Amino acid sequence: MKSFLVIFVFSWLYGCSFLGMGGQTPSEHSKVLIDGSSTVYPVTEAVAENFGKLNPKVRVSVGVSGTGGGFRKLLSGETDINNASREIKQKERKLAKQNNIEFFELPIAYDGLSVVVHKDNQFIDYLSLEELAKIWKPGSAVRTWRDVRASWPDKKINLYGPGPDSGTFDYFTKKVNGQAGASRPDYTASEDDNVIVKGVMADTYSMGYFGYAYYLENKSLLRAVPIRDGSKKAVEPNSKTISSGKYPISRPLFLYVRTNSMQKASVRSFVKFYIENAEKVMERVGYVAIPAIEKKSVLSLVESFAVIQKKPQQDDG
Repeated sequence: MKSFLVIFVFSWLYGCSFLGMGGQTPSEHSKVLIDGSSTVYPVTEAVAENFGKLNPKVRVSVGVSGTGGGFRKLLSGETDINNASREIKQKERKLAKQNNIEFFELPIAYDGLSVVVHKDNQFIDYLSLEELAKIWKPGSAVRTWRDVRASWPDKKINLYGPGPDSGTFDYFTKKVNGQAGASRPDYTASEDDNVIVKGVMADTYSMGYFGYAYYLENKSLLRAVPIRDGSKKAVEPNSKTISSGKYPISRPLFLYVRTNSMQKASVRSFVKFYIENAEKVMERVGYVAIPAIEKKSVLSLVESFAVIQKKPQQDDG
């Protein structure tokens, strides 16, 4: 599978002095502020819970405003970390530069974006990427399942999916429709994947999409549709097909960390703990951990991170 190990550290960081982790420990009123992707949320929430058991004096807050919403908060200095289900966009890089915000990117896992239907929907054997584009493209004329294949029921398709602030939305539209953000607008959109789950659960002829973790959590209520890429065999999302890259809609997941936040012992400790321990929760929440060699490189960066100020801030009080 293609390696997604891409760690961006802005060029101005290279001239900074390396102070490492400094051996500092979080103080009594420490906090770590995180927001962003609902897809990455289950991993971060599980890691935060485990971290909190060992560091009860640190308050880790994890919000869900979508990858785009999370970037806006990170790049305005409101948060320390952004959960991201896509890479940062060029316009977001420009915003970071305008706001003098520096950051770095850490790949943490792989996800298989799952297309789901109601559990009682048995007429769909698979969907091709071309059929998905036919359904979801801007200006789509598809209104019923029969519009997709003549042998399927003449029943209205009710669509559910992430909103435009979601990295899942960006990835899906780019992969399926050829351009990030290109989508028909007449669907029920939400940054909260649980809303999509409930929508599809309640409608026999509905369809939606979201990260693999949310499918696993609700697999007794939903059915994941195998996806076919061109003439290849249709593939279902699971840990093996996602990690091997055989599943056509596989993608990397990231943490974006604000450089200034790494001056705080609470953030440094949490990020290091995250990289060291995230693999333990991956299987439980439904994602595939990055390979050991990538993990080693990511951890090396975190442990020898360049802190901008000569005298690091002990914590955020």
